[in-house]
Amino acid sequence: MAKVSMTVNGKAASGEVEGRTLLSSFLRDTLRLTGTHVGCDTSQCGACVVHVDGKAVKSCTMLALEAEGAEVATIEGQANADGSLNVIQQAFQDHHGLQCGFCTPGMVMSAAALLKDNPKPSEQEVRDYLEGNLCRCTGYHNIVKAIMAASGQDVSSIAAE
Repeated sequence: MAKVSMTVNGKAASGEVEGRTLLSSFLRDTLRLTGTHVGCDTSQCGACVVHVDGKAVKSCTMLALEAEGAEVATIEGQANADGSLNVIQQAFQDHHGLQCGFCTPGMVMSAAALLKDNPKPSEQEVRDYLEGNLCRCTGYHNIVKAIMAASGQDVSSIAAE
């Protein structure tokens, strides 16, 4: 067992882990931050996306020990300070960018990373960026609309595929 320490959603967090403990398991099982979902354990679905030192990563493929000393952001830390939904979360709600909700945390975290790097992406850039995130319910159309709306762009011309 080894001790791992990091900052998660702005708060110091630490725990004892085995060397093989995944970051997703540390977040869910040790810290009880269950918003980070694990859907595949093979880096295929993107439900486990979190930010580590400002970069979007699939936490099911990163060891907890690799995040030693890092700044980690999860879906639980995305709301505004008053607890209200942030602009991306609100856009997902407003544009029906979720159904069952399983993929939603990873989609929101991926969207936040995209909009940080590219504040006004094109529809195609959004679709390309989300390639590593799977949704089995929505068909992506409303997710793309939500992300475009969160970037402040007009979404009325986005046609369903």
